[in-house]
Amino acid sequence: MVPNHIHILGASGSGTTTLATHISARYGHRHLDTDDFYWLPTQPPFQQKRPRDERLALLQQALAEQATWVLSGSLCGWGDPLTSQFDLVVFLAVPKALRMERLRAREIQRYGERAVAPGGEQHQAHLEFLDWAASYDDGGLDIRSRALHEAWLEVLPCPVIRLEEISCAEQVARIEAATRTMGTTR
Repeated sequence: MVPNHIHILGASGSGTTTLATHISARYGHRHLDTDDFYWLPTQPPFQQKRPRDERLALLQQALAEQATWVLSGSLCGWGDPLTSQFDLVVFLAVPKALRMERLRAREIQRYGERAVAPGGEQHQAHLEFLDWAASYDDGGLDIRSRALHEAWLEVLPCPVIRLEEISCAEQVARIEAATRTMGTTR
């Protein structure tokens, strides 16, 4: 069994959504993604941030409506009032080259190869996103970065599991094993 309230974070492309989807399917937790609250719905997506208080209220409401949930994505800085609700936080660390490869493939799947290719309607946004994602490993505390995540993890009031690049099945197995020793289910 896994805890009732799990937050999974890591760099973009580290597999937080994939792991959360896997946990949701296996254990029946509702999967919520921070991007769905952080960004206003736009076409193309991820163009306009939702005001902080509004995104926090929406996420608080969604969490309160579920007995069990798994939340993927980063909420450092804007979602700090929610940390007391976490039974467990899982931090995924994946090498930069693999993350960037995954992100390029995801962008092509999301927008189409033509759209992200030179001259395509999403090309510039695609390049800017990849530059932003590449800055994670060396960025400072002022951006979504490894340094910001590490600082945030240090002050969390719940257990934290750090997982390096392993399969989803192995990630879940390690979460289950850690949960047995921590007794983190509510």
